[in-house]
Amino acid sequence: VIYGASVFRECCFFMLRKDFRMLKLEYLFENYELAREALSLWEHDEDNLEEMLGYFRISSNAVYPFTREGRVCFLRLAPVGEKAETDVRGELEFIRYLLKEGYPALRPVRSLSGEDMVVADTGFGRYFACVFEKVDGVEISEAGYGREVMYAYGRALGRLHALSSGYVPAVRKRRHKEILEWIRRTLEEYGGCREAFTELAAVERELGRLPVTTENYGLVHYDFEPDNVFWDEGKKECSVIDFDDGIYCWYGLDLEQVRDSLAEELEGEQLEKAWRDFQEGYACEYAYPEEMRELLPLMRRFVDLRSYAGLIRCISSVTEEEPQWLEELRGKLNGKIERLEEGFSETCPAAE
Repeated sequence: VIYGASVFRECCFFMLRKDFRMLKLEYLFENYELAREALSLWEHDEDNLEEMLGYFRISSNAVYPFTREGRVCFLRLAPVGEKAETDVRGELEFIRYLLKEGYPALRPVRSLSGEDMVVADTGFGRYFACVFEKVDGVEISEAGYGREVMYAYGRALGRLHALSSGYVPAVRKRRHKEILEWIRRTLEEYGGCREAFTELAAVERELGRLPVTTENYGLVHYDFEPDNVFWDEGKKECSVIDFDDGIYCWYGLDLEQVRDSLAEELEGEQLEKAWRDFQEGYACEYAYPEEMRELLPLMRRFVDLRSYAGLIRCISSVTEEEPQWLEELRGKLNGKIERLEEGFSETCPAAE
Protein backbone atom coordinates (compact mmCIF):
# COMPACT_ATOMS: atom_id res chain seq x y z
CA VAL A 1 0.00 0.00 0.00
CA ILE A 2 1.29 3.47 -0.82
CA TYR A 3 0.27 6.13 1.71
CA GLY A 4 1.57 9.33 0.16
CA ALA A 5 5.02 9.87 -1.28
CA SER A 6 6.57 10.95 2.03
CA VAL A 7 6.09 7.54 3.64
CA PHE A 8 6.30 5.38 0.53
CA ARG A 9 9.49 3.49 1.45
CA GLU A 10 8.02 2.38 4.77
CA CYS A 11 4.80 1.15 3.18
CA CYS A 12 5.72 -0.30 -0.22
CA PHE A 13 7.54 -3.25 1.31
CA PHE A 14 4.40 -4.13 3.31
CA MET A 15 2.84 -5.02 -0.04
CA LEU A 16 5.37 -7.81 -0.44
CA ARG A 17 3.73 -9.78 2.37
CA LYS A 18 0.30 -9.68 0.79
CA ASP A 19 -1.34 -11.37 -2.13
CA PHE A 20 -0.68 -9.22 -5.20
CA ARG A 21 -3.35 -7.84 -7.44
CA MET A 22 -1.58 -4.55 -8.04
CA LEU A 23 -2.09 -2.11 -10.86
CA LYS A 24 0.67 -1.98 -13.44
CA LEU A 25 3.63 0.01 -12.14
CA GLU A 26 2.86 2.91 -14.47
CA TYR A 27 -0.25 3.66 -12.39
CA LEU A 28 1.54 3.79 -9.02
CA PHE A 29 2.00 7.56 -9.17
CA GLU A 30 -0.17 10.10 -7.40
CA ASN A 31 -2.41 12.18 -9.65
CA TYR A 32 -4.18 14.90 -7.73
CA GLU A 33 -5.62 16.47 -10.87
CA LEU A 34 -7.29 13.18 -11.74
CA ALA A 35 -8.64 12.84 -8.20
CA ARG A 36 -10.06 16.38 -8.27
CA GLU A 37 -11.65 15.79 -11.66
CA ALA A 38 -13.30 12.58 -10.44
CA LEU A 39 -14.42 14.19 -7.16
CA SER A 40 -16.32 16.83 -9.12
CA LEU A 41 -18.87 14.04 -9.65
CA TRP A 42 -19.51 13.74 -5.88
CA GLU A 43 -20.33 16.15 -3.10
CA HIS A 44 -17.16 16.95 -1.16
CA ASP A 45 -15.64 19.54 1.15
CA GLU A 46 -13.17 21.86 -0.56
CA ASP A 47 -11.60 23.57 2.45
CA ASN A 48 -9.34 20.64 3.45
CA LEU A 49 -9.17 18.76 0.16
CA GLU A 50 -5.52 19.45 -0.65
CA GLU A 51 -4.39 18.13 2.73
CA MET A 52 -6.66 15.06 2.62
CA LEU A 53 -5.62 14.00 -0.87
CA GLY A 54 -2.02 13.84 0.32
CA TYR A 55 -2.85 10.68 2.26
CA PHE A 56 -3.52 8.72 -0.91
CA ARG A 57 -3.04 4.95 -1.22
CA ILE A 58 -2.25 3.04 -4.40
CA SER A 59 -2.16 -0.74 -4.80
CA SER A 60 -4.88 -2.57 -6.74
CA ASN A 61 -6.68 0.79 -6.94
CA ALA A 62 -5.81 4.42 -6.34
CA VAL A 63 -7.60 5.60 -3.18
CA TYR A 64 -7.81 9.25 -2.19
CA PRO A 65 -9.37 10.35 1.12
CA PHE A 66 -11.54 13.45 1.42
CA THR A 67 -14.37 14.70 3.60
CA ARG A 68 -18.03 15.10 2.78
CA GLU A 69 -19.97 17.24 5.27
CA GLY A 70 -17.11 16.61 7.69
CA ARG A 71 -17.19 12.80 7.39
CA VAL A 72 -14.17 10.99 5.97
CA CYS A 73 -14.79 9.20 2.68
CA PHE A 74 -12.56 7.52 0.11
CA LEU A 75 -12.52 7.98 -3.64
CA ARG A 76 -11.44 4.77 -5.40
CA LEU A 77 -10.15 4.91 -8.96
CA ALA A 78 -9.03 2.21 -11.38
CA PRO A 79 -8.25 2.50 -15.11
CA VAL A 80 -10.88 0.63 -17.11
CA GLY A 81 -8.19 -1.58 -18.65
CA GLU A 82 -7.21 -2.87 -15.20
CA LYS A 83 -10.64 -4.06 -14.03
CA ALA A 84 -13.65 -5.92 -15.35
CA GLU A 85 -16.72 -3.69 -15.19
CA THR A 86 -18.92 -6.62 -14.16
CA ASP A 87 -16.61 -7.22 -11.19
CA VAL A 88 -17.00 -3.63 -10.01
CA ARG A 89 -20.76 -3.59 -10.47
CA GLY A 90 -21.05 -7.05 -8.93
CA GLU A 91 -19.05 -5.90 -5.91
CA LEU A 92 -21.35 -2.94 -5.32
CA GLU A 93 -24.46 -5.07 -5.72
CA PHE A 94 -23.14 -7.55 -3.14
CA ILE A 95 -22.31 -4.73 -0.70
CA ARG A 96 -25.85 -3.34 -1.03
CA TYR A 97 -27.21 -6.82 -0.29
CA LEU A 98 -25.01 -7.16 2.78
CA LEU A 99 -26.05 -3.75 4.12
CA LYS A 100 -29.70 -4.60 3.57
CA GLU A 101 -29.17 -7.74 5.67
CA GLY A 102 -27.60 -5.67 8.45
CA TYR A 103 -24.03 -6.76 7.79
CA PRO A 104 -21.45 -4.11 8.83
CA ALA A 105 -19.84 -3.50 5.44
CA LEU A 106 -18.49 -0.20 4.16
CA ARG A 107 -21.18 2.00 2.64
CA PRO A 108 -21.02 3.30 -0.95
CA VAL A 109 -21.79 6.98 -1.55
CA ARG A 110 -23.88 7.85 -4.57
CA SER A 111 -22.58 10.39 -7.06
CA LEU A 112 -24.34 13.64 -7.93
CA SER A 113 -26.05 11.70 -10.72
CA GLY A 114 -27.24 9.02 -8.27
CA GLU A 115 -24.83 6.23 -9.24
CA ASP A 116 -22.70 3.99 -7.00
CA MET A 117 -20.11 3.69 -9.73
CA VAL A 118 -19.24 6.12 -12.53
CA VAL A 119 -17.26 5.31 -15.65
CA ALA A 120 -15.50 8.66 -15.76
CA ASP A 121 -14.04 10.03 -18.98
CA THR A 122 -11.18 12.17 -17.69
CA GLY A 123 -8.26 14.05 -19.14
CA PHE A 124 -6.16 11.05 -18.09
CA GLY A 125 -8.32 8.33 -19.66
CA ARG A 126 -11.37 6.35 -18.58
CA TYR A 127 -11.63 5.29 -14.95
CA PHE A 128 -14.02 3.34 -12.77
CA ALA A 129 -14.78 5.72 -9.91
CA CYS A 130 -16.50 4.85 -6.62
CA VAL A 131 -16.76 6.54 -3.22
CA PHE A 132 -17.14 4.83 0.17
CA GLU A 133 -17.65 6.12 3.70
CA LYS A 134 -14.98 5.37 6.27
CA VAL A 135 -16.02 2.62 8.69
CA ASP A 136 -15.75 2.99 12.46
CA GLY A 137 -13.13 1.30 14.61
CA VAL A 138 -9.49 0.32 14.16
CA GLU A 139 -7.84 -2.34 12.04
CA ILE A 140 -7.66 -5.79 13.60
CA SER A 141 -3.88 -5.53 13.41
CA GLU A 142 -4.04 -2.45 15.66
CA ALA A 143 -6.70 -3.83 18.00
CA GLY A 144 -4.49 -6.80 18.85
CA TYR A 145 -5.18 -10.49 18.63
CA GLY A 146 -6.92 -11.20 21.93
CA ARG A 147 -9.76 -13.71 22.16
CA GLU A 148 -12.60 -11.17 22.06
CA VAL A 149 -11.28 -9.56 18.89
CA MET A 150 -10.35 -12.79 17.13
CA TYR A 151 -13.68 -14.43 17.97
CA ALA A 152 -15.55 -11.43 16.50
CA TYR A 153 -13.21 -11.47 13.51
CA GLY A 154 -14.14 -15.10 12.86
CA ARG A 155 -17.84 -14.42 13.35
CA ALA A 156 -17.66 -11.64 10.77
CA LEU A 157 -16.32 -14.03 8.13
CA GLY A 158 -18.74 -16.79 9.11
CA ARG A 159 -21.71 -14.47 8.79
CA LEU A 160 -20.40 -13.18 5.48
CA HIS A 161 -20.29 -16.73 4.10
CA ALA A 162 -23.73 -17.48 5.50
CA LEU A 163 -25.14 -14.48 3.66
CA SER A 164 -23.18 -15.31 0.52
CA SER A 165 -24.65 -18.83 0.48
CA GLY A 166 -28.12 -17.33 0.01
CA TYR A 167 -27.14 -14.56 -2.37
CA VAL A 168 -28.55 -14.53 -5.92
CA PRO A 169 -26.87 -11.77 -7.95
CA ALA A 170 -28.16 -9.81 -10.91
CA VAL A 171 -24.55 -9.00 -11.90
CA ARG A 172 -22.26 -11.96 -11.31
CA LYS A 173 -18.59 -11.52 -10.54
CA ARG A 174 -16.10 -13.95 -12.02
CA ARG A 175 -15.92 -17.60 -10.95
CA HIS A 176 -12.72 -19.48 -10.13
CA LYS A 177 -12.75 -21.06 -13.60
CA GLU A 178 -12.62 -17.62 -15.22
CA ILE A 179 -9.74 -16.69 -12.92
CA LEU A 180 -7.88 -19.84 -13.96
CA GLU A 181 -8.38 -18.90 -17.60
CA TRP A 182 -7.15 -15.36 -16.87
CA ILE A 183 -4.07 -16.83 -15.20
CA ARG A 184 -3.38 -18.99 -18.26
CA ARG A 185 -3.73 -16.04 -20.66
CA THR A 186 -1.51 -13.90 -18.46
CA LEU A 187 1.20 -16.56 -18.23
CA GLU A 188 1.18 -16.86 -22.00
CA GLU A 189 1.23 -13.12 -22.64
CA TYR A 190 3.85 -12.15 -20.05
CA GLY A 191 6.14 -15.16 -20.20
CA GLY A 192 5.31 -17.19 -17.12
CA CYS A 193 7.82 -19.88 -16.16
CA ARG A 194 7.34 -23.52 -17.16
CA GLU A 195 6.75 -24.52 -13.54
CA ALA A 196 3.85 -22.09 -13.29
CA PHE A 197 2.11 -23.71 -16.28
CA THR A 198 2.63 -27.14 -14.72
CA GLU A 199 1.29 -25.94 -11.37
CA LEU A 200 -1.70 -24.33 -13.07
CA ALA A 201 -2.60 -27.61 -14.77
CA ALA A 202 -2.26 -29.50 -11.48
CA VAL A 203 -4.37 -27.03 -9.50
CA GLU A 204 -7.00 -26.95 -12.22
CA ARG A 205 -7.28 -30.76 -12.10
CA GLU A 206 -7.60 -30.84 -8.33
CA LEU A 207 -10.18 -28.06 -8.26
CA GLY A 208 -12.14 -29.87 -10.95
CA ARG A 209 -12.59 -32.83 -8.60
CA LEU A 210 -14.10 -30.77 -5.79
CA PRO A 211 -17.85 -30.72 -5.16
CA VAL A 212 -19.55 -27.35 -5.70
CA THR A 213 -22.59 -26.70 -3.51
CA THR A 214 -24.34 -23.66 -2.08
CA GLU A 215 -22.89 -24.67 1.29
CA ASN A 216 -19.19 -24.71 0.30
CA TYR A 217 -19.00 -22.38 -2.69
CA GLY A 218 -20.07 -18.77 -3.21
CA LEU A 219 -18.90 -15.18 -3.45
CA VAL A 220 -15.82 -14.90 -1.23
CA HIS A 221 -14.18 -11.70 -0.02
CA TYR A 222 -10.69 -12.90 -1.05
CA ASP A 223 -8.86 -10.31 1.06
CA PHE A 224 -10.33 -10.78 4.56
CA GLU A 225 -7.03 -9.84 6.14
CA PRO A 226 -6.54 -7.86 9.38
CA ASP A 227 -6.05 -4.55 7.57
CA ASN A 228 -9.45 -4.87 5.86
CA VAL A 229 -11.45 -5.67 9.00
CA PHE A 230 -12.06 -3.04 11.70
CA TRP A 231 -12.81 -3.72 15.37
CA ASP A 232 -15.38 -1.41 16.96
CA GLU A 233 -14.80 -1.57 20.70
CA GLY A 234 -18.11 0.12 21.50
CA LYS A 235 -20.25 -2.20 19.38
CA LYS A 236 -18.04 -5.26 19.99
CA GLU A 237 -18.21 -6.14 16.31
CA CYS A 238 -16.14 -5.98 13.15
CA SER A 239 -16.78 -3.88 10.05
CA VAL A 240 -15.42 -4.99 6.69
CA ILE A 241 -14.00 -3.04 3.75
CA ASP A 242 -12.39 -3.77 0.37
CA PHE A 243 -14.67 -6.27 -1.39
CA ASP A 244 -12.97 -5.39 -4.67
CA ASP A 245 -11.20 -8.71 -5.25
CA GLY A 246 -14.12 -11.01 -4.45
CA ILE A 247 -14.75 -13.98 -6.75
CA TYR A 248 -16.91 -17.09 -6.72
CA CYS A 249 -14.86 -19.82 -5.13
CA TRP A 250 -14.82 -22.25 -2.20
CA TYR A 251 -15.25 -20.53 1.16
CA GLY A 252 -12.05 -22.17 2.32
CA LEU A 253 -10.14 -19.59 0.28
CA ASP A 254 -11.08 -16.81 2.71
CA LEU A 255 -10.10 -18.97 5.67
CA GLU A 256 -6.72 -19.72 4.13
CA GLN A 257 -6.09 -16.04 3.48
CA VAL A 258 -6.83 -15.24 7.13
CA ARG A 259 -4.64 -18.08 8.39
CA ASP A 260 -1.78 -17.00 6.16
CA SER A 261 -2.04 -13.34 7.17
CA LEU A 262 -2.07 -14.25 10.86
CA ALA A 263 1.06 -16.34 10.33
CA GLU A 264 2.76 -13.20 9.00
CA GLU A 265 2.05 -11.38 12.28
CA LEU A 266 2.15 -14.08 14.94
CA GLU A 267 4.01 -17.27 15.70
CA GLY A 268 4.04 -20.25 18.01
CA GLU A 269 1.42 -20.49 20.74
CA GLN A 270 0.13 -16.98 20.07
CA LEU A 271 -0.62 -17.89 16.46
CA GLU A 272 -2.30 -21.16 17.41
CA LYS A 273 -4.52 -19.44 19.97
CA ALA A 274 -5.52 -16.60 17.64
CA TRP A 275 -6.34 -19.04 14.84
CA ARG A 276 -8.30 -21.26 17.21
CA ASP A 277 -10.34 -18.31 18.50
CA PHE A 278 -10.99 -17.18 14.95
CA GLN A 279 -12.22 -20.62 13.90
CA GLU A 280 -14.52 -20.83 16.91
CA GLY A 281 -16.06 -17.49 16.00
CA TYR A 282 -16.48 -18.59 12.39
CA ALA A 283 -18.16 -21.87 13.37
CA CYS A 284 -20.60 -19.91 15.52
CA GLU A 285 -22.02 -18.35 12.35
CA TYR A 286 -21.38 -20.94 9.63
CA ALA A 287 -20.55 -24.62 9.34
CA TYR A 288 -16.84 -25.38 9.36
CA PRO A 289 -16.54 -29.08 8.51
CA GLU A 290 -13.30 -31.00 8.16
CA GLU A 291 -13.72 -30.99 4.39
CA MET A 292 -13.32 -27.21 4.39
CA ARG A 293 -10.20 -27.38 6.55
CA GLU A 294 -8.65 -29.86 4.15
CA LEU A 295 -9.11 -27.39 1.26
CA LEU A 296 -6.82 -24.74 2.71
CA PRO A 297 -3.51 -25.94 1.15
CA LEU A 298 -5.10 -26.15 -2.31
CA MET A 299 -6.59 -22.68 -1.86
CA ARG A 300 -3.10 -21.38 -1.10
CA ARG A 301 -1.79 -22.83 -4.35
CA PHE A 302 -4.65 -21.16 -6.26
CA VAL A 303 -3.96 -17.81 -4.56
CA ASP A 304 -0.23 -18.08 -5.27
CA LEU A 305 -0.90 -18.67 -8.96
CA ARG A 306 -3.17 -15.64 -9.14
CA SER A 307 -0.55 -13.57 -7.29
CA TYR A 308 2.19 -14.73 -9.64
CA ALA A 309 0.18 -13.88 -12.75
CA GLY A 310 -0.65 -10.46 -11.34
CA LEU A 311 3.00 -9.79 -10.49
CA ILE A 312 4.48 -10.65 -13.86
CA ARG A 313 1.81 -8.48 -15.47
CA CYS A 314 2.48 -5.66 -13.01
CA ILE A 315 6.22 -5.44 -13.61
CA SER A 316 5.80 -5.58 -17.40
CA SER A 317 5.00 -1.89 -17.22
CA VAL A 318 8.07 0.32 -17.75
CA THR A 319 8.17 4.08 -17.32
CA GLU A 320 10.86 6.48 -18.48
CA GLU A 321 13.43 7.55 -15.87
CA GLU A 322 11.95 5.51 -13.04
CA PRO A 323 12.49 7.08 -9.61
CA GLN A 324 14.57 5.21 -7.07
CA TRP A 325 11.56 4.05 -5.06
CA LEU A 326 10.08 2.41 -8.15
CA GLU A 327 13.36 0.69 -8.99
CA GLU A 328 13.50 -0.63 -5.41
CA LEU A 329 9.91 -1.80 -5.62
CA ARG A 330 10.51 -3.53 -8.95
CA GLY A 331 13.45 -5.38 -7.41
CA LYS A 332 11.35 -6.52 -4.45
CA LEU A 333 8.54 -7.67 -6.73
CA ASN A 334 11.01 -9.66 -8.83
CA GLY A 335 12.19 -11.29 -5.61
CA LYS A 336 8.61 -12.27 -4.79
CA ILE A 337 8.18 -13.70 -8.28
CA GLU A 338 11.30 -15.83 -7.83
CA ARG A 339 10.06 -17.17 -4.48
CA LEU A 340 6.72 -18.10 -5.99
CA GLU A 341 8.48 -19.89 -8.85
CA GLU A 342 10.53 -21.87 -6.32
CA GLY A 343 7.28 -22.82 -4.62
CA PHE A 344 5.81 -24.07 -7.89
CA SER A 345 8.86 -26.31 -8.34
CA GLU A 346 8.32 -27.76 -4.87
CA THR A 347 4.61 -28.53 -5.34
CA CYS A 348 5.17 -29.89 -8.85
CA PRO A 349 8.61 -31.53 -8.76
CA ALA A 350 7.85 -33.34 -12.00
CA ALA A 351 8.09 -29.94 -13.71
CA GLU A 352 11.84 -30.05 -13.16
